[in-house]
Amino acid sequence: MEKFVSAVQNMFRVPELRKRILFTLGLLAVYRFGAHITAPGINSAQLERVWGEVAGTLLGVLDLFSGGNFRTISVFALGVTPYITASIIMQLMPVLSPAVKKIQEEGEVGRQKLNQYTRYFTVILCAVQTFFVATWLSRNAIIPETWWATAMIVITLTTGTVFVMWLGEQITERGVGNGISLLIFSGIVIGLPSGVMQVTERVRAGDPMQTLGVIFLVAVMVALIALIVYVESARRHIAISYASRRVGNQTFRGQETTLPLKINMGGVIPVIFASSVLAMPQTLFSAFPPDPNDTTTTWAKVYAFFQQFHGGDPYYEFVFISLIVLFTFFYITIIFNTDDVADNLRKHGGFIAGIRPGAPTAEYLSTILTRLTAVGALYLAFVAFAPQLLLSGFRVARLPFIGTGLDNFLTATPGLSWIPTGLGYQFFFGGTSLLILVGVAMDLVSQIEAQLVMRNYEGFLGSGSRLRGRRS
Repeated sequence: MEKFVSAVQNMFRVPELRKRILFTLGLLAVYRFGAHITAPGINSAQLERVWGEVAGTLLGVLDLFSGGNFRTISVFALGVTPYITASIIMQLMPVLSPAVKKIQEEGEVGRQKLNQYTRYFTVILCAVQTFFVATWLSRNAIIPETWWATAMIVITLTTGTVFVMWLGEQITERGVGNGISLLIFSGIVIGLPSGVMQVTERVRAGDPMQTLGVIFLVAVMVALIALIVYVESARRHIAISYASRRVGNQTFRGQETTLPLKINMGGVIPVIFASSVLAMPQTLFSAFPPDPNDTTTTWAKVYAFFQQFHGGDPYYEFVFISLIVLFTFFYITIIFNTDDVADNLRKHGGFIAGIRPGAPTAEYLSTILTRLTAVGALYLAFVAFAPQLLLSGFRVARLPFIGTGLDNFLTATPGLSWIPTGLGYQFFFGGTSLLILVGVAMDLVSQIEAQLVMRNYEGFLGSGSRLRGRRS
């Protein structure tokens, strides 16, 4: 603890690092200030009423990544969501488009071009999304049904997103850490005080079972955070050897290095994909609900089924976990091409001991990557499901054959009665939020420690020990 406090003090002793930290905090304060400026023409009372009906749809996912801005339709209502979407699509484009792949291979110049295309694509996506948001607002009487009100919402929210994107880039360039990640991080962290107050009130109530529930919740969260830190910093190191080679009159001696492969290379992206896909049915039904008096048509029956298709429902959880595993394999296959890695090793004279260069190396890397991805997918599924079990419970009554009996048993058993209903805490305890919070914190601390060590200061763990972020 003493070394940690000393490292925090050293952060502000280095002029350049102190300037970067204060700059980052200042821009984060600007972002949070904008969250309290509501877009023009919003009927706040009507918005609060409607929001209770759509919290489980894609709008709820938008609200998470906007830091609660979408719930109030502030000028930063969409936050960095359009930028994240554009960035993910641009990551997939080299696989789909040879022209984009050629640009990617141009090095730093190509990277700058792709970043510029990402910005343009963000503006286009934002304009489209804000138009649909404005349409949804007008249909629910949150804004007047006029073209002027719609145009004002589109212009205001698009401008706000572009400004947020600029803030994130400024933090990345002149501050500390990844700016976009820190903006999401700050939006989630802002809800922690209310959660702490909620937990404190349950303890103060004096109910022994409530107190035990809080202790159990805290223990699970600490264990989950420890698991996330361990897995996110874990690496599978593959030994790479480079043969001696002669270039002109110079001879370069062979060297040994390693190729580090993360267990969770996909980060939180697969969970975001899965959550977005599962939110689509609720979004569709909120836009096109059946007649309240209709209970016989196919659309009405499907609607009735999906009314229960949310967190805690066994069918939902099974599909959720399956989608996380599926998207983990899909995303990692896109971002890590074993054929390209093997080809680059061969071009630079690198090889894996006992493995022939070329196709055998690609096959060997593919086998290792498949095993790591399987572990990473199960890890993501567990981290996403465990908090959801605490939040929403697991409605075993929906299970076929054994559901009713098992539900009666759990409800009547002290200490297990919370399983069908959950503990009823707020959403920021969710697995997606935990992955973002812990991952961004690890990256931030890792970068700050690198700055301290570079200037001959001890890191947060003292000399000889280094904290490792997700990207290191």
